[in-house]
Amino acid sequence: MTRSAQALAYARPSALESSQAGPLLGLETAGGLTPRGAEPHPRFFSGFLTSPDVAARGLLAVADVASTRYYQRTLPSSLDPVVTGNGDRLRFESFSGCCGVYARLDVLQEGLDGARTGHGTTNVDVNNPLREALSRIAGGDPLHLRVGPDEMAVTTLDGPVVEKKVPLPDRWLRGFAEAQVVSAGFDLRAELPAAEAVRFLRSLPRSSGGSSRGARWVVPAGRTLRPTPRPVAGAVCLPGPERLAALQRVLRHATSLRVYGPVADGAATASAWEVVLPGMRLTLTLSPDASRGFSGEGGVLDALATDDAAADAELVSVLLAWEPRIDTADLAEQSGLTVERVRAALTRLGTAGRVGYDLADAAYFHRELPYDADRAERHNPRLVAARQLAGSGAVVCDGDVAAVASGERRYQVRERDGMLSCTCQWWVDYRGRRGPCKHALAVRMVRRGVRVAGGVR
Repeated sequence: MTRSAQALAYARPSALESSQAGPLLGLETAGGLTPRGAEPHPRFFSGFLTSPDVAARGLLAVADVASTRYYQRTLPSSLDPVVTGNGDRLRFESFSGCCGVYARLDVLQEGLDGARTGHGTTNVDVNNPLREALSRIAGGDPLHLRVGPDEMAVTTLDGPVVEKKVPLPDRWLRGFAEAQVVSAGFDLRAELPAAEAVRFLRSLPRSSGGSSRGARWVVPAGRTLRPTPRPVAGAVCLPGPERLAALQRVLRHATSLRVYGPVADGAATASAWEVVLPGMRLTLTLSPDASRGFSGEGGVLDALATDDAAADAELVSVLLAWEPRIDTADLAEQSGLTVERVRAALTRLGTAGRVGYDLADAAYFHRELPYDADRAERHNPRLVAARQLAGSGAVVCDGDVAAVASGERRYQVRERDGMLSCTCQWWVDYRGRRGPCKHALAVRMVRRGVRVAGGVR
């Protein structure tokens, strides 16, 4: 697994301090991108939170996920959450160290006392003393929030005094991209009122004991969810229910629970669990299995395997303006592309961390993750292997059937109704549920005439 060290430089540690206006929560930012370009310490917000205790617990939940491995728990991993200012909201995002849980807290405009936010994306420092302070915040007192350095410090900072170096695996980067693609295929499957939401979530196991291993299934039943032993019509997969433990922090403030997922087809699938809070939303998206990170799902591979998507993504990226909701029809009109090509371009931009997906809005949003996320594409194992096969002449197409020579073996790839199947073990195991195998991907590249190392096929 390829790793690099991500250096996060902060002007000072984030802290909860006293001020003339009352308690001040100062969240310090590292380097990030804004409409003005790269900035060492961007400033996104200064104002009051309408529900301080709810926001504090929501931020702690996001930090919980960032510091947790739900699989192979003995391996340490933690990365400070990412914050994006979208003009009308702040989004705090994190990904678990095992690549299987994506968390996001959306603090909406009504949760920010009407103040506007800046635009851009960066990491935000969440240290242990801050976590302890956040856990003590009560709801009765007003709380001033500052994301980024205060106005006086903006021009007087001499340089970073706090630096964190954390491992940044390629799997983590690919997982961030795959989670967006997976979410874009979800629909709202159930919505529970507050009392039922609390009852259901508190009934779930908080540890990965024997009774919680593997995927569970739940089905809407009136105003609640009931377990079902198999994926019947309308069922939603709940893989590794103990991975929803971070939601416990905000349960007493919940107004409802929304559950999102794909149509059940008998196999374990990802799902998303969104707790609606006063002025904000907290969402956890779970991979299909606790031992199976998002990084291997392969949902982005088709979009990465086309030259058109690369050119389209470059065009569409120019039109993004940190919108909280990206309208694909508007982008199609502005770019002159079809809606389908715009969606493929957005998928490709997702692999570089430049867009996320908001289930509540059923729309992409613009952000720029503060690291070289393009590396996730360059080091994607299946994509790299497929390009090598396509560029080396290993693919021979004959109508709807293609032969692929890989090592000492030859595989047959067949197209039927637009779907490529293969005789390799990957296809036998997953039947396309985790994206195409490297052989099918190489065939698609050759048929599309994609430029690869070794020439144009």
